[in-house]
Amino acid sequence: MKPSYFLYFLILIFATTGKTIAQSPEIASKREHLSIDNDWRFALGHAYDVSKDFYNGTGGFSYLAKTGYGDGAASAEFDDRGWRKIDLPHDWAVEQPFSPKGSFSHGSKAIGRNFPEASVGWYRKTFAIPASDLGKRISIAFDGVFRNSIVWVNGHYLGTEPSGYNRFEYNISEYLNYGGNNVIAVRADVTMEEGWFYEGAGIYRHVWLNKTNQVHIVPDGTFVTTAVKSNVADVTATATINNDDKKTRSFNITQTIIDDSGKALATKTTTGLTLKPFASQDIKNILTVSNPKLWSLETPYLHKLITTVEENGSIIDSYVTTFGIRTIRFDANEGFFLNGKHVKIQGTNNHQDHAGVGAAMPDALQDFRIRTLKGMGCNAYRCSHNPPTPELLDACDRLGMLVIDENRLMGVTSTQLNDLKRMILRDRNHPSIISWSIGNEEWGIEGNITGARIAATMQAFAKSVDSTRYITAAISGGIGSGISTVIDVLGYNYVATKNTDEQHKKYPNQFSWGTEEGSTVASRGIYEDDMDKHQLVAYDRKQNDFFYSLEQGWKHYASRPYLAGMFIWTGFDYRGEPTPFGWPSVGSYFGMIDACGFPKDDYYYLKSWWTNQTVVHLLPHWNWQGKEGQEIRVCAYSNCDEVELFLNRKSLGKKTMELNGHLEWQVKYEPGTLEAIGYKKGIKAGNDIVKTTLMPNQVKLTVDRKAIKADKKDIAIITVQADDKNALRVPTAQNELSFSITGPGKIIGVGNGDPTSLEADQYLERIDLINIGAFKEKFVDDLNAKAEVAADYNDSSWQNAFKDTRDDEFGRRVKAIVYRAGFTMPADAATATATLFSKNIGKVQNIYINGKEIGHEIKAGDGNTEFKLDASLLHPGNNTVAIVATPLLKANIWASVNTDPGLIQLAYPAAQYKRKLFSGYAQVIVQSTGQPGTIVLKAISPGLKQSAIEITAADK
Repeated sequence: MKPSYFLYFLILIFATTGKTIAQSPEIASKREHLSIDNDWRFALGHAYDVSKDFYNGTGGFSYLAKTGYGDGAASAEFDDRGWRKIDLPHDWAVEQPFSPKGSFSHGSKAIGRNFPEASVGWYRKTFAIPASDLGKRISIAFDGVFRNSIVWVNGHYLGTEPSGYNRFEYNISEYLNYGGNNVIAVRADVTMEEGWFYEGAGIYRHVWLNKTNQVHIVPDGTFVTTAVKSNVADVTATATINNDDKKTRSFNITQTIIDDSGKALATKTTTGLTLKPFASQDIKNILTVSNPKLWSLETPYLHKLITTVEENGSIIDSYVTTFGIRTIRFDANEGFFLNGKHVKIQGTNNHQDHAGVGAAMPDALQDFRIRTLKGMGCNAYRCSHNPPTPELLDACDRLGMLVIDENRLMGVTSTQLNDLKRMILRDRNHPSIISWSIGNEEWGIEGNITGARIAATMQAFAKSVDSTRYITAAISGGIGSGISTVIDVLGYNYVATKNTDEQHKKYPNQFSWGTEEGSTVASRGIYEDDMDKHQLVAYDRKQNDFFYSLEQGWKHYASRPYLAGMFIWTGFDYRGEPTPFGWPSVGSYFGMIDACGFPKDDYYYLKSWWTNQTVVHLLPHWNWQGKEGQEIRVCAYSNCDEVELFLNRKSLGKKTMELNGHLEWQVKYEPGTLEAIGYKKGIKAGNDIVKTTLMPNQVKLTVDRKAIKADKKDIAIITVQADDKNALRVPTAQNELSFSITGPGKIIGVGNGDPTSLEADQYLERIDLINIGAFKEKFVDDLNAKAEVAADYNDSSWQNAFKDTRDDEFGRRVKAIVYRAGFTMPADAATATATLFSKNIGKVQNIYINGKEIGHEIKAGDGNTEFKLDASLLHPGNNTVAIVATPLLKANIWASVNTDPGLIQLAYPAAQYKRKLFSGYAQVIVQSTGQPGTIVLKAISPGLKQSAIEITAADK
């Protein structure tokens, strides 16, 4: 292998795995992009009670007043040992119970304005920086924190990010302790919502530590565009270089395109570049690729651009950009073209949550969801209504899915335009993205001149950042005025109330598509409305006269070539917006697929007309005991020419399938077998069978993947069902199941797709923190005090502790002190593991709990200590702690001494995971814990034969 190829190969490995490669001297100075998702501490704070928010911002000088004055939980010295240990991504909202006082639009989780005790979350992480990193530029990057995050490093305030969807990065080079430990603290506040759908809470996306040379390619600082003609691609590669050094630097830039095997296809070097301190420059080259492999829906081929910065013969920075070579074009009369080929947009809208895990989705879950959508023929994904996590776009790039990337809020202030710019800069190299959306259903402005002005400005601004994509906005009203008159691609939301033909005639050169359509509501596997139970039939029907049914909507778009296609509302169900219901419904009914990823019947209607696969799908199920002789509506979704229906082998007639339609029969119920046979050109092409089942007899588990990576990240998704004794899935089963797991894996969430389920998503260890009450004190001769530490000692005459200034004079006068305080243990404390996380309030101290010594002659210089407290030592109600100590003294007149003795942590073990089946299904998500081995998941339910499944966790 040639040296240059070897270098590119190493860089490729680094970019693909996200891990630090073994560094040779040749590449030792290049950037590091390190995941710091693991080993955080988490605790809930409080929205307005500072005593419950770790006294942050209460010092004499605040972190906004003086540099490095982060206090309370923002201080580097804060003791977080009692907080819960977690790994990121993390969503604390999904951990909360449901409540009728919770936000209707956010899935009725107990967070928000009515729950100040659960609406602020604190995160802390300790990390080491080697002394050899001094001189590098080091930054911390957050892919997204919901919401209103404040970040500190070593007590230094870094900044505030209001939006929960923006990526943000802070340079922390000057704040670090090189050759020692450092502390990140993050406070997130979800008291105020940003959207009207479930958004999660906390650091729900990845966090990175980035290390570069002072001369480096800026974050999101490369831009690759492609032009293809006569089987030759001109690839324009732009890189933005910063010099953050305090002196002028000279360097060269090399840009190289490699294919998916690591072979270099084209390269160019720009030499003799010079940047003054803190200056920036864009470097642009055009690289030619002959006979390029194009990125498409069927073959999503990806290239990489390797950009290297070289100084004095050594590489000082390298940056890997994944991109695809492809062309896109809209036509006002013919719709959308990819690589010159007409493509009808068959899209879905989706929010960013999943059953069991909320918004903190593991990366592999993104792939699962995109593959599920592609399975029904979906070829486009609208990010509703916010910039997505980067891993979602990576999955769309890899798997072949077009994307509308959507801005959160319309506006033209510097704040709003900067948010739009950040989204475009972050995402512009993804070949999957064909359009930037600047807004959605802005009812206050979409039909007036203000909306037109705002949209025109935002559109022009977006094109100044990226002129290669089309700009769209989703409009539910105001067609023919306002935003719709200025936007590149008019996005129709629900054409039942609009005349698209009239709009096209009025604006014949405007591109258009349906950004939301087919807003049907259905409960998976339910075929009779039960309004008391909030259950809606899964037959396709329109909500009301303001909407089309799914079939009506698709027929409208499919029959009009000038409409590029449509995006269904929605692909997946999501938390919140349980239209047409309120509490106790907590999830949407709109999806073609439920919140777990189980298809509803509408999925198969779309699959019939969105794919070339032969489809025959029957609904409903055939379990209608008690309705013998009554007519049941039977539907067939199919793309066959004809479909014939049989009941117990008796033909009920053959019918011709209408294009983009479906077939129906009214069938008098009798138990047995219902079968549909599809014919193409008179020949049997496919069939579907539904059978009457017996009662549930056994649990069945299936898994999407038998092997996962042993990396603490990868997941397996297990489908749970109940079968009868004939191994038929019982579609009406509602059994409750319990789950247990052994081996190097853990359950991270459960679900069943029921929008009315109020069952827990997660069963976690509960952490309660008990603060020790205000101390009283008595001066004594030495550490051997005995009577004063007894549990029943009367200390009512003692003075409040720490009234006297702890100066040298105090030290000469007082030899030892007994401190006493009370604390209250809850009635269920015996079921928890109790730990005292102690901090010294004396130079040397002895600690007593209820009169029993648990710590002897603990020295302040020894660091903080911890003690497991035996259950026999504690009792419900009032308890006492006594500390006999030699006094701590102030180092100088402005210093203070520690008056915090620590706290008691009660750790309650997690309850066993469980979930009820809904319409015969439930789901369990299992994640690797980082070690290789065999994971075994077991499921049991009273009266059913239990089941177990094995998953291999492997290093590779």
